[in-house]
Amino acid sequence: MGIRKSALENVVTLKADFWKNKSVLITGHTGFKGAWLSLWLNSLGADVSGYATEPPTSPSLFELASAGICTKSTIADIRDSASLKRVFKSNQPEVVFHMAAQSLVRPSYNDPVETFTTNVIGTVNVLESIRKCKSVKAVVIVTSDKCYENRQWARGYRENDPLGGYDPYSSSKACAELVTASFRSSFFNRKDSQGNGVSIASARAGNVIGGGDWAADRLIPDLVRAFIDNRSAVIRNPLATRPWQHVLEPLSGYITLAESLCDGQSGTDQAWNFGPDEANVRSVNDVCDGMAGRFEDAVHWRRDTSENPHEAQLLQLDSSKARRKLGWKSILTFEETLDWTAQWYKGYMAGKDGLELTLNDIGRYQLRLSKSSRETSVCNVVHANKN
Repeated sequence: MGIRKSALENVVTLKADFWKNKSVLITGHTGFKGAWLSLWLNSLGADVSGYATEPPTSPSLFELASAGICTKSTIADIRDSASLKRVFKSNQPEVVFHMAAQSLVRPSYNDPVETFTTNVIGTVNVLESIRKCKSVKAVVIVTSDKCYENRQWARGYRENDPLGGYDPYSSSKACAELVTASFRSSFFNRKDSQGNGVSIASARAGNVIGGGDWAADRLIPDLVRAFIDNRSAVIRNPLATRPWQHVLEPLSGYITLAESLCDGQSGTDQAWNFGPDEANVRSVNDVCDGMAGRFEDAVHWRRDTSENPHEAQLLQLDSSKARRKLGWKSILTFEETLDWTAQWYKGYMAGKDGLELTLNDIGRYQLRLSKSSRETSVCNVVHANKN
């Protein structure tokens, strides 16, 4: 069953007809980012299937936005290699987005074994399933901005900076990057006569926010729950800075990257950063104040003075390679990112339909993409004429 047509009136494609009837498998489709991506690709005409465990929270975007009706959904663990291989065999995907993960820092301290097995062995299982599936042409392995060895640099991390990770989550994502690079070199190297023509890239995004996230120990959901309950939100690390971006920003990067991989664009099968402009690298304090100001009757927040596990203070990404080579760029300001996020939750609290809210954001984001693309084309023409 497809998405209701009335919700798609303003939706335009990233690349005309590219995704129509294309078979896509998304692991982690029941999660926050996975549900957004499932809905977006389905709206573009893709034949989307998903593989993931049950939605991690209740409520969840997967349920609220009826993301399940847009996918052939398999509920299973990414560590179950036999089940995963059966899904690849039955669905024969052409494009794979691997997003299934244990995605939070604090829980990784509580259960490092689950974090490492899910994020590392899970990635191995996906890549091994791809190796056995001849239909696959392009793969985007989604890791994290936290895969870098954090040296508290003021500058953004670049794709060739050392990988690392203080906490189990960050380390597991660095490991997933190494696994991806190893499989690409060993089994999917186009220069190797044994290569099977699969292009594999990894994607590292900034701190993603947006409507429909209900995860525990994540800033926006913690704030929204407190606002709804009319209580003061307790915030761990208000002075820490992060590269904040609306969920649609990196997803547009993943989609653009997958299109380039499918087209066989040279040099795309590598690691890519998809982070916001430097102006969006702001403190947790800025996000808390900004969100509180958008919920008129919200109780303010307070700092958590209890002892908490280590978390990095400074973090940002340098996404100049994606801008230069893929033509991708973030288009929402920090204030717009908070506006869109708050509007989704306020709409939900007012009884609006989760699917409509999500698709409306997708539609207006794609209109912004079209406008940005036209403005860039005009600037290029003017520049060329001057030269």
